Amino acid sequence: MKNLWIEFFGGIITVKTKGKGIERFINTLTRSGILVWQVRRHGTEAVTFKMKLNDVKKLRSLVRNSDCKIEFLQRTGFPFIFKRMLKNIGFVIGAPVFLLVIMILSNMVWGIEIKGADPATEYKIRKELNQIGVKRGKVQFFLENVEAIQRKLTDSIEEITWVGVELKGTTYHLQVVEKTEPNKPEYLSPRHLVAKKKAIIVDMFVEEGQPKVSVNDHVNPGQLLVSGIIGEDGQKTETVPAKGEILGETWYTTKATIPLKNTLQVLNGNEIQKHIIKVGKYEIPIWGFGKVEYKKSKIELNEKKINFLKWELPISYINKTIRESEQVTQIFSNEEAFEVAKIQARNDIKNHLSDNAKIKGEKVLHKSVENGKVTISIHFQIIENIAEAQPIIQGDTE
Repeated sequence: MKNLWIEFFGGIITVKTKGKGIERFINTLTRSGILVWQVRRHGTEAVTFKMKLNDVKKLRSLVRNSDCKIEFLQRTGFPFIFKRMLKNIGFVIGAPVFLLVIMILSNMVWGIEIKGADPATEYKIRKELNQIGVKRGKVQFFLENVEAIQRKLTDSIEEITWVGVELKGTTYHLQVVEKTEPNKPEYLSPRHLVAKKKAIIVDMFVEEGQPKVSVNDHVNPGQLLVSGIIGEDGQKTETVPAKGEILGETWYTTKATIPLKNTLQVLNGNEIQKHIIKVGKYEIPIWGFGKVEYKKSKIELNEKKINFLKWELPISYINKTIRESEQVTQIFSNEEAFEVAKIQARNDIKNHLSDNAKIKGEKVLHKSVENGKVTISIHFQIIENIAEAQPIIQGDTE
């Protein structure tokens, strides 16, 4: 019989019929609109067949007008399963609830272990974790992924250089590298300090060695600034590793070009959230249906694995955020473009300098507008450490 699974939801009865005129009785059932199937003969006066539960009342009335007797052998289908479930309602409800509770507990945060941090830094890390919601008793589905947690900790806590975040089961493991590590003794061979570029000396701090220049002196590349040979002429001399910082005013010229018309993709604030359960390779949407009509968009996925006790199931929860982007044309006036070009030139020069270098002054040497682009040339005055080490070779003199 086709579509037997449909009849399963209505209920199926297996009936045994005994008596005389069984064939006539079966025909009577069929003419009365009662559907029967799997009709089988057992001997000369017994037949079994299956029928729908809804037709039992019709069957009883037809049996009274026949010479047959019926016996219900088997009851299958959803109505009978549901009836048995009602008799064992405690187990039926308790078992899924128990599994659900275990599943939730297996996907909560029960521990946070921090290694490599001193007590003060660990306190700050735990406080920051608490602010972003990473604490005991929180369900992992509602927390950010480990990359986002790692980024926030690194940005907000100055005492750490790097932090690794790993989620194992119900515990977050953090490995911290602090900035304030014990200073290792520095062993230096005898050396001079020489100028690495052309400059005018503006300040000096000599820790060890003999200075050979003064403030306001003009120096050239390779010129001796601090000697590693100390001692008066004609007396016993000693070689030392020269140490110090020689600040000099240096000069750079850089160019920057900015188009007056610029096209770029930006997010406009519209977004759609989709929630998905992933089983193996298959994705089952549970919220956020329908086709996304955005012409251009940026997709952000946040996937959380589902655990059961200590095992990681091949099931995960995915939060998909689709943000609409649009093309924006940015048009600058000449003066606006010049200001943007200045900022770009400053950023470019800073990228080529050390962290301690400072911009003392700047002067625009040239600016022009050609072919829809603004070009600017700027001269920068920089204060930076111009000293670099030069080993003392045996036989060297000042």
